[in-house]
Amino acid sequence: MNHRLTRQELLRRAAFGAALASVPGFAAACGGSSGSSGASGTTTQQLASTLRFSNWPLYMDYVTKTKRYPTLDAFTKKYGVKVDYKEDINSNSEFFGKIQGPLSRGQSINRDLIVLTDNEQYLALMLQKGWAEKLDKDAIPNIKNLVDVQRHPGFDPNREYTLPWQSGMTGIAYNSKLTKPILTIDQLLEDKSLKGRVTVLNSWADTLGLVMLSNGDNPSKITDESFKNALDRVKAASDSGQIRQFTGNDYTGPLSKGDLKACVSWSGDITQLADPKLKWNAPKEGGMIWTDNMLIPKGGNIYTASFYMNYAYTPAVAAKIAAYIQYVTPVKGAREVLAKTDPELANNQLIFPDEATLSRVHLIDPEALKNQKYNEQWQAVLGA
Repeated sequence: MNHRLTRQELLRRAAFGAALASVPGFAAACGGSSGSSGASGTTTQQLASTLRFSNWPLYMDYVTKTKRYPTLDAFTKKYGVKVDYKEDINSNSEFFGKIQGPLSRGQSINRDLIVLTDNEQYLALMLQKGWAEKLDKDAIPNIKNLVDVQRHPGFDPNREYTLPWQSGMTGIAYNSKLTKPILTIDQLLEDKSLKGRVTVLNSWADTLGLVMLSNGDNPSKITDESFKNALDRVKAASDSGQIRQFTGNDYTGPLSKGDLKACVSWSGDITQLADPKLKWNAPKEGGMIWTDNMLIPKGGNIYTASFYMNYAYTPAVAAKIAAYIQYVTPVKGAREVLAKTDPELANNQLIFPDEATLSRVHLIDPEALKNQKYNEQWQAVLGA
């Protein structure tokens, strides 16, 4: 059965944060410079001189000419906190592999803020293992701007440790100069004209979720049979050479250069690349939806990281970030901000998906993410 996720169902399934969206407007972030008070005005805390922030590539507003991040620069100018911003998260599994050793030994990873996705096991593992710090909610009065659908996810029911960064959709990207439109998973995995010039994502929730939809199965309710059928199709395509590689965010370079003809891709990346020959679509059978979440790793500066989250949840700031990266913002008020300056962008379905768009995307089964057998079988296909 091909389950379609309506906006109403999405609200009921807030557990894995989807994507309606309203987003930011330009109010000043609460708090001041060093020594500012929290929301109550009674507790004085000191901001660190530097915020150490790890994020995914193409996930912050950026000016190529100046090689600057405007909203980060504005944060520094207003509050005196420099931002050591690194685009060093290529995939959840790779990044978790780098940080789990130090964290397991009680050591700092020298980061105050990181971003992990809710459609893999690693975000929940960080919380289960006690490797995340609790948010300082007194420093985040703008948490009131969090969209309702994101307030009570299953992995962090009261948002004690995490706040959404952005949501996005998983579908198919293709180079229109090199191939006809690729609109289905069947084409991606079986069209011999694409052989060796296709990549899929190394997150099984992304890749197998799309294949399950192609098979007529429901990725929101996974069975052993539906998992195996999807896994077998991907393995066969990999063994035959149809799939060149399993990737994280690093598919964008080869796709832009023409080394790839098509790939499983995240929605905002293709828009942000601003290359007219690159096209993105949710497959005819449906796409997947997920949320990336900010959290403070153990040893991170809780107050400074929480203070930045508050800044990012200012509608005007969130609107500026969303306008550039083209993912679904979790901040109420942003759409209204954009509507005043860029009505076309405010109607962009990749940032503010309507009911028709949401009816074509699906959440991954949260219980399946905990299934160690599934995770091991997928790792075997990856060759790990």
